[in-house]
Amino acid sequence: MKLFNEFTDLNAELFGDMRMWHNKDKTRIGGDEMPGPIPWERVKKGVFVFLGKRQAVDRIDYDAVLDDMDRLLPLYRYVESGGATQPTSMPSQVPFSFCVAPWSDKVLSTVANQTQMQFDVLLRHNGMQKALYHRLVSQYGYDYVRCESPSGGTRVDVVVRQENEYWFYEIKTAQSPRACLREAIGQLLEYAFWPGAPHVTRLIVVGEAAIDNNGAEYLHRLKERFSLPLEYEAISIQG
Repeated sequence: MKLFNEFTDLNAELFGDMRMWHNKDKTRIGGDEMPGPIPWERVKKGVFVFLGKRQAVDRIDYDAVLDDMDRLLPLYRYVESGGATQPTSMPSQVPFSFCVAPWSDKVLSTVANQTQMQFDVLLRHNGMQKALYHRLVSQYGYDYVRCESPSGGTRVDVVVRQENEYWFYEIKTAQSPRACLREAIGQLLEYAFWPGAPHVTRLIVVGEAAIDNNGAEYLHRLKERFSLPLEYEAISIQG
């Protein structure tokens, strides 16, 4: 699972037209999701993870099946090799795309069983993404905000378009603003400066806690010394 998650986290755009879904004891969990890492709470006995496409059993396109299996082969080889192989079919650069669909509902909470204990698992990232999306739509309008826009072989959590420039938002669920900044800044820089990226003028780290004085000073130094357009924004959800 670790290797699967590593590959899909970096190369999710390779399978952008596919979907993931999960069954537990032959019962469907949630709905179709964009390809990506397997959530840890679904790693348990009886859960089967699907990545691919559906076809009507009486109208199977065998050429399409074989083509999709060819596309999934680098993922299979990466996992089976213990991460030693490279995804040779991955394009050298994936151009940025302001995603067509602005928002699709995701699972926000579920109940997981670990070591025979029941506890609620709140999928905070999805909740924060939804709250942030609706906040930005109310500020800038429905046509200017998108989620999961592909860029450089991965996906940006939320994107705002302003004429010929873009603002990239990366959501982190860490407890402290410092941890959110540490986890998000590298990703935002890759999104914004990888070949094929658009003209990005704002890079915003999103966490639940308000930034403190040290965090604000850290961002000020990065802007002053490296001219990086980094910002921090807090958004909270109930629960």
